[in-house]
Amino acid sequence: MSGRRLVLVRHGQTAWNAARRIQGQLDVELDPTGIEQARTVAPLIAALEPVQVWSSDLARARQTAETIAKEAGLVPTYDERLREFRLGDYQGLTHAELDARDPAAFARFQRGEWDAIPGAETTHEVAARFTAAVSDLADALAPGETGVAVSHGAATRSGLVRFLGWPVELAHDLRALRNCARVVLEERSTGQWALASYNLAG
Repeated sequence: MSGRRLVLVRHGQTAWNAARRIQGQLDVELDPTGIEQARTVAPLIAALEPVQVWSSDLARARQTAETIAKEAGLVPTYDERLREFRLGDYQGLTHAELDARDPAAFARFQRGEWDAIPGAETTHEVAARFTAAVSDLADALAPGETGVAVSHGAATRSGLVRFLGWPVELAHDLRALRNCARVVLEERSTGQWALASYNLAG
């Protein structure tokens, strides 16, 4: 029997993504482009015959997950552990607004150094909750089955490296996930998980 497979999906585009406005855990819905991205990726994921679709409970992820789940004949499960970073005082600001307010803080933000943002979660906190959710999803799969987790860009990168047992700091070495891009993890015969594909789109 083949090993289990996990597919991690970033949500589709929102108007805030397009405007480079920091979302964090603020609830923003998909824009028309994001809806079309979800419709495009759904049959590609459904072709993998997933048996579970789990999702962040934020609207942009929920909408993406609902589209994927419908194509696969499933009903999504929502889990707040798959949410994006809570980015405290920066949520709602555009990149330009943050840069104008505090250029040094904006430079740190662009480097992914988010732990010192007032009111934000730390990278280790996000990685821990994301990994716990994905581990539970994996445990719900029988050998040979596929599970899908729809989440957010930064949370997925941090959680991915933690799930694989890598230092969380290595998340900064991964390219940002595109909207509706996919990460595929496959279970080896040893029970360990391997990164099979990263940032797949279309």
